[in-house]
Amino acid sequence: MSLFDTVEWHAGVAVLSGARVSVPTTGRADEWLTDCYEERTSTVDLMSSVADLSNLSRACQRVIRNGGAGGVDGMEVGELRKWLAVNHEELRAQLLSGSYRPSAVRGVKIPKPNGGERQLGIPTVLDRVVQQAIHQVLNPRYERVFSKSSYGFRPGKGARQALGQAGEYVGDGYKYVVDIDLAKFFDEVNHARLLWRLSTRIGDKRLLKLIHRFLKAGMLEGGLLGQRIKGTPQGGPLSPLLSNIVLDELDKELESRGHRFVRYADDLIVLVASEKSAARVYNNLVTFIEDKLKLRVNRDKSEIRKSTELNFLGHGILGNGGLTLSAKSEKRLKDKLRQTTRRNRGRSFAQIIKELNQQLRGWLEYFRYALMKGKLRAIESWLRHRLRCYRLKQCKRAIGMFRFLFKLGVPRDRSWSTASNRRGWWANASTPAAHEGMNNDWFLSEGLMAIVPTYARLHA
Repeated sequence: MSLFDTVEWHAGVAVLSGARVSVPTTGRADEWLTDCYEERTSTVDLMSSVADLSNLSRACQRVIRNGGAGGVDGMEVGELRKWLAVNHEELRAQLLSGSYRPSAVRGVKIPKPNGGERQLGIPTVLDRVVQQAIHQVLNPRYERVFSKSSYGFRPGKGARQALGQAGEYVGDGYKYVVDIDLAKFFDEVNHARLLWRLSTRIGDKRLLKLIHRFLKAGMLEGGLLGQRIKGTPQGGPLSPLLSNIVLDELDKELESRGHRFVRYADDLIVLVASEKSAARVYNNLVTFIEDKLKLRVNRDKSEIRKSTELNFLGHGILGNGGLTLSAKSEKRLKDKLRQTTRRNRGRSFAQIIKELNQQLRGWLEYFRYALMKGKLRAIESWLRHRLRCYRLKQCKRAIGMFRFLFKLGVPRDRSWSTASNRRGWWANASTPAAHEGMNNDWFLSEGLMAIVPTYARLHA
């Protein structure tokens, strides 16, 4: 007997593997049960929509557009279109008969911005097509019931809207924040609870079983294949939707208690008016998340703080609700720029400028709504100093530095006195001669993005 055959409904209570799981206890319980029943009834043949050729074709196009590396079977994204044209009937038959078996995912670890590593699971390109096809069918149905306070991985929503809502709450006087950090959320998702949540709204057992197989698919890492009993590794098209389905139960609990909150994926903040209320909300939330959702709260990173101390999605929030750049984000940017401009990299100056422009362009686009002109002026001045140092070191010897500065229009005597003073590269980058030769106009002529004017244009 499969997990899905154990789900029954008795007097408004779902029973899963012998364990009673309560439905909402508010006055909306009957409405919720009726809605779930109607959804299950209308989705008993949902796999037909997933396996529809037009849906699979759209999924294939999306996977090709997203690109990415291949999985454990060696097939690359560029081979998908041809493969599907030849094998689409067999794929559809496997999906409709329930015989489709996902392959193992390829395990990859990438560094996290705050330290540590994030575990990714890269499915095969064919499995990505099937996951995307499932996503395209399920997402519109779940969008109807997801909370308006959830902003991650949702169409028409994103970090900008999440930050704007958080700023509104702070501006309205809710200046204490319960900041909840879920420990390794994607690795800790309880399969049984997730599948129960899915079964309350999906009536097609073939689809439920296929999702279960994706959840259990082994992970190949370092030549070893490990089995998974929990978690939804990031890397596949279906994981973001499944994560929102898991945490929608938390959203509904917060809504039933009347809290003002903002959730972006597994980043959650609840905004309240007093420190006493914040302490009560924190304790209740930790209990609910760990006892009911079977997830872990990272107590080292979860805490109560004033809104002005917040670092949410890389931003700080001012007392009036406006956005600013958080200290952590400023440090992270400078660390990244410092790595790019290391003097021993052995790259051409033009290549360094190209890399910096790529990094700065994306960074400014994301932080365009933060009030940070003063901070950017300081960062831009600091970056130009590092670039002057990098360019001087490329001259290698005093005669090379003299010729470089003199060519830039610095008088002969000052060029030579700077080149022959035997001070280090960093000190020479601070000299008047270096600033005169490598001035702002010179940086523009070399192609370096003007950070403050670009920000001002984006911010406006």
